[in-house]
Amino acid sequence: MPFITNKSGKESVDIFYEDYGKGQPVILIHGWPLSSKAWEQQRWKLVEEDYRCIAYDRRGFGRSSAPWNSYDYSSLASDLNELINQLDLEDVVIVGFSMGGGEVVRYLTNYGSNKISKAALVSSIIPLVKQKDDNPNGVPEEDIQGILDALQSNRVSFLKDFHKNFYNYEDNKDKITEQNLHYDWQIASNASPRATIQAAIAWADTDFRPELENVDVPTLIVHGDADNIVPIETSGNQAAKSIANNRFEIIKNGPHGLNLTHADELNTILIDFLKS
Repeated sequence: MPFITNKSGKESVDIFYEDYGKGQPVILIHGWPLSSKAWEQQRWKLVEEDYRCIAYDRRGFGRSSAPWNSYDYSSLASDLNELINQLDLEDVVIVGFSMGGGEVVRYLTNYGSNKISKAALVSSIIPLVKQKDDNPNGVPEEDIQGILDALQSNRVSFLKDFHKNFYNYEDNKDKITEQNLHYDWQIASNASPRATIQAAIAWADTDFRPELENVDVPTLIVHGDADNIVPIETSGNQAAKSIANNRFEIIKNGPHGLNLTHADELNTILIDFLKS
């Protein structure tokens, strides 16, 4: 199985990735608390459209190794940087889903856009999840703390119900089955408990607003207007106002997990952006 090893931090980390197709490289960065398997409905389409599709497991998730510490966004972005360098990639498109949007922005902040041609933020946490005086539509502190407490006390039970809200399950039973929910639960519950909590702290606490000026490549922003996990008011709407060169697509009735519920619509938008 293919791995790259990132030795740049305090601990050596092995990052699992899968690499299919030929052509311009498109790197898919998954959301929390899943793995690269979440991109199943996008991978085949990218390869079919003659792109080189690379998806990797964030440290602590999937088949990547799980250090005890270093789940801050600079550490996570260093894994992306090592992947790009060790695979000798150029003209790369980086696509971040949910938490993965943070790696996109932090990579551009820390490493620049010399090797990046475009970026995409899908159901992304960018720029800020937490509610603050100047971010009134964010998620309240007590709700975030409730998530962290539940992860600490009974992680697998919390994760069992989490994805119902992820997909707005009651409204999308024609698109999401109980088997889909169980599949996600299996992936999420097998992630490192420590990584699951520390990564949640990273996406909850990091304010990317000062970094949006570093996103200097054409950027696609896709968000559902029914996202109950990352409200569009605190994410897509703000990102579209602050990223200079962006294309903002709102998917009607799209939940957070629109990469599955609205896969065809997302794929059409993504491919059109790549070819534009």
